[in-house]
Amino acid sequence: MPIYEYICEECSERYEHLALRSGDNAACPKCGSRQHTLQFSVFAPGANGEGKSASSSAAPASSCCGGSCGCGRR
Repeated sequence: MPIYEYICEECSERYEHLALRSGDNAACPKCGSRQHTLQFSVFAPGANGEGKSASSSAAPASSCCGGSCGCGRR
C-alpha cells in the first residue's frame, strides 16, 4: 500500500494519504477539498545496507551524517 504526498490546491496544506485500494481519492484534512497535486516522495534506505540509522552511530561533529549519505565527508 503506497503512501502518497499531496498539496491541496485550495488551502496549500501538505498531507499524506495511505492508498488502501486503486483509485482511492484523498481529501485534504484541513479544508476537505479533493483538488490536490501529487508530490514525489523520497525513500532513503541505508546506503551501505547495514540497517544502521544515523542516530545509532556516533558521527564526528564535522560530518553531516557519518558518511552514509554519500556526501563525501567522514
